[in-house]
Formats: sequence, C-alpha cells, structure tokens
Amino acid sequence: MRYNYAIEIGGANTTIFAREQGFVLKEPTLVAVETSTEGYKVKAVGDEAKKLVWKTLDEVEVFNPMANGVIENFEYAYLMLLTFFKKIKYKKSSNILVLTACGLSSEEKDKYYALFEKLGFNEVSLIPSVLCALVGQNVNILSPKATMIVDIGGATTDIAVVNLGSILKGVTLGIGGRAMDIALSNALAMAKDGILIGLPTAERVKNEIGSLYKNDTLNMEVMGLDGASNMPKTKIVSCKDIRHVFEAFLEEIVRTVNVTINTLPPEISADIIKNGVIFTGGVSKINGLEEFLKNNLTYNFTISDDGENVAILGGGKLISDEQLLKRVLAE
Repeated sequence: MRYNYAIEIGGANTTIFAREQGFVLKEPTLVAVETSTEGYKVKAVGDEAKKLVWKTLDEVEVFNPMANGVIENFEYAYLMLLTFFKKIKYKKSSNILVLTACGLSSEEKDKYYALFEKLGFNEVSLIPSVLCALVGQNVNILSPKATMIVDIGGATTDIAVVNLGSILKGVTLGIGGRAMDIALSNALAMAKDGILIGLPTAERVKNEIGSLYKNDTLNMEVMGLDGASNMPKTKIVSCKDIRHVFEAFLEEIVRTVNVTINTLPPEISADIIKNGVIFTGGVSKINGLEEFLKNNLTYNFTISDDGENVAILGGGKLISDEQLLKRVLAE
C-alpha cells in the first residue's frame, strides 16, 4: 500500500513528511482559542499561536490539544491539523502514517483513527515513534538483536526495547522539554533576587545556555518581572544557576533506564549492554549530555546527531519503502 504522508504530532512541534517531497511542514503543536459571546473560536494555530503565548488578554488561551501523546481535545486537534494540511495542499482520500507515543490504549488509538478519518484520509496506520526513530538512526529494527531507545521529546520521554520489529518493553515518562521549561521558570522565580519569566523565555534560556557541564560559563541577559515588586527587571542568568534543573530530569530518566534493563531477560539485557542505548528527541541536543551520561550511565550509548527530527525522518523512510513498512506494521 502506498502512503503519501507521515506525521508526528509532538509535544513541542507537529511535523509532516510527504512522500517524494520530504519535510513540508514543521510548526508548534499549539492552538490559540478566543472566548466570545458566541462561544469559543480558534484565533491562531502553530507559529501564529506561539507568538501569542504569554502575550494575550484573558479571553485568549494558548494550549496544546495533545497531552502526553494522547488527544486531549479532539475538536481543537482537528482544527489545528486541518489548518496545517491545508497549508501543504494535501490530497484527501490519501494514506497516512501517524507516529504515536508508546503504549496507547485501544480507546486512545481509536481517537487517532477518528481524527484522521475526519480529516479525509483513507487509510490511517499508527506506529510508535520510537520505531521510526530507530529507522531514522539506520538501525535494523527487524533484527533479532534487541535495541534500547530513549526518546526525550517535548511532552514525554519514551523508553523502549525493540526486537524483531516490535516493542518488547516500553515505558513513557510524563517529562520532556516543556516540563523542563516550567521547572526552569520556577527555579528562577524562587532563586535569590528572583525573576518571573514566561515559558517562551524559559525555552529560549534552555536552548541558548542550558548545559550539564559543571564548568560551563555561558550566561545571558533575561528580561522579566521582579519577584518581589512585580516590576520589570533584567537579570544575568548563568548556566550554573539552572544546571540542577536539567540534572534532576536526566537523573530520573537514567534511573528508569537502569530499572528497565534490570527487569529484562538476561539474553535481552545482554544485547543492550553490548549494543548500547540510543538517545534521541529534541532534548538530546542539550550541551553536556554526553559527559553526563558517561558519569551516570554504566552502559554504552549513542546520541543521535539529529534527535529532534530523526523519528519523522524514519517515518519518511518507511513510507518510501513499502515492503519494509508492510513488515513493520505486520509485527
């Protein structure tokens, strides 16, 4: 069967890959909704919605219609995706491969099927994004040798052990890049000479000076509100001031990796110890992750060169290789 599109509705971004075209859209998974006397209406989605985060009046709310990889608000998810697909001039009655989180229930899967059928797609197939990430990482997921992947995304962290094209064991943690942004914002507010910042600023701080290196000296000027007077202020934030935020999240992920490996049959854990653990996802690009893992993880590991896009790239490979996709979906 010929698939025309692959899509990943991530905690941070939604990305669409079109067969024979490549990337055709990547925008924030956000909807801005305005309340009025007539009810609720969508004001903006994607890039335009992100511009409104923390800059709106009380009657405008900006939110992600997904929650931990699950469709939380069906109607707004539909309106967001409809806008995205109209942008790329998609063909209705075509087929689509949808990348999802691990461990969805049958009810949660049914919501995905209903969503894309409402968008006009003919054949809708769901596939765990961790399998696509391994394909994007050029791993043979049909191999009898087990592989472990840790995908640190915008909303969740998926930890999965893959063997013969299927997931032997999967764990989803409700922590990701957005949770780090919230923790970072709270840490700066509670610090001595605290400063109040919004999540877009926290995300920028994370991306620009976030580091796990203990001797890193990066810093940046941040604008926000004084924690005591609520008046505008600026503050120089050092990566040393916020390193503990990232360490706490990574320590929890490493702990879960160790627990997962320790619960596997000896033959499977031996494969992982030999082959190592693969780290992907947008947060995998944080400075100092390699050194942190060397100090805290007792197994070999690999960090993806393009962790943010490797899953959708793998999805793109699968829709371009009908035989491989057929075998993977059959597992």
